[in-house]
Amino acid sequence: MSGAETDARPVRRRVVLYVPGYDPVPPRKYRERYRRQAARQAALSGHEIALGAAEGDARFGWHVSARIEGEAVETEVEVLYWADIVRASMGQSIAATYGQLLRTAWVYLRSGALFRLMRLRKGPVIAALFPVAVLLGQLALALGLAAVVAAVGQAVLPGAGIVAGLGIGLLAAGTLLRWFRRRDHLLAWYLMHDYAFSAQFEGAYPPEQEARMAEFADRIAGALGGGADEILVVGHSSGAYLAVSILADLLRGGRVPEAGPVLSLLTLGQVIPMVSFLPRATRLRDDLARLGESDRLAWVDVTAPGDGCAFALCDPVAVSGMAGPDKRWPLVLSAAFSKTLSPEAWSALRWRFFERHFQYLNAFDNLPGDPGDYDYFAVTAGPRTLAARFAGRKPSSSRIERPVCAYGDRAA
Repeated sequence: MSGAETDARPVRRRVVLYVPGYDPVPPRKYRERYRRQAARQAALSGHEIALGAAEGDARFGWHVSARIEGEAVETEVEVLYWADIVRASMGQSIAATYGQLLRTAWVYLRSGALFRLMRLRKGPVIAALFPVAVLLGQLALALGLAAVVAAVGQAVLPGAGIVAGLGIGLLAAGTLLRWFRRRDHLLAWYLMHDYAFSAQFEGAYPPEQEARMAEFADRIAGALGGGADEILVVGHSSGAYLAVSILADLLRGGRVPEAGPVLSLLTLGQVIPMVSFLPRATRLRDDLARLGESDRLAWVDVTAPGDGCAFALCDPVAVSGMAGPDKRWPLVLSAAFSKTLSPEAWSALRWRFFERHFQYLNAFDNLPGDPGDYDYFAVTAGPRTLAARFAGRKPSSSRIERPVCAYGDRAA
């Protein structure tokens, strides 16, 4: 057993490095969520949690002073920012977005990934197909409007000509599509950009993302050289696979010191198979295999069947076909929303699918009270390392470990 797995020394100082998913919102939104939800969890669980300005050199972060389980802990939280890359990728024209739709659908169909992903969890696959259906439906409505406007134009102005009628009709169609994109209450356009971004190189990382990940690795390496007791990397949604690759780079480069702080990885609501199942995801598959066998960190993966956007309880290493004989990670746990949330809170999330996907970062109002229960604020601001907090916990009995990915090749 490694130090990461067995070290039970109390944490007095922690650094949390949070890797967001494909999200265009500024980091202050995450700070506000943490502030609001920490206050709720404190009231429910007896924690004392206070937020302040970042005390280190973090560009986007905040400081947490907490007393949890009778122990005082100081934590620096930093959001590893890549929302600018997200916003740039979303700045596509309407025509380009429909081109993305066709290319992304083709990648998942041609590779067979779509059908294999459905053998794991249908929820996230339906979530992936949802924007395709909505955008195609909106296109059909826009073309129908174009035909009606063109026909009316011909009837009212018979001398205007067919070309003029078609031009006016297409102008009306474009106006309607722009209205759909601007409103996007269903988040269909946003989700389409999300899946297209991940699939644009068939699972390989875009160059701008690789460059930003290298910067993140430098930030984590710097934290590992500091005086904290634990460096906790948290990856949410698509940020989970980024966190896996970043930490694999640090291990590959020998940048995780043996005598340094405990290194921990917490992945939440992960969608790793959406990328690892693609043909050119050789880098990610190698990274999964490397972390799955590492004795230099502890990795806990938390999902919930109630989150339809995540591959709930799917061991990302195993289902990607990267589980070797020495595999030890991740520890797959369920947040069990239907049990850890009160009936009222769970009912309030019934139709708020996107907020369900963020529930891992929120307060839980029906925790049984076991110190080993999943409590985001105890994990990020409490006195125990990730490994110590979940020591002795058995993985979820409902986890899926069968290898389903069609591709077994890894980066050289």
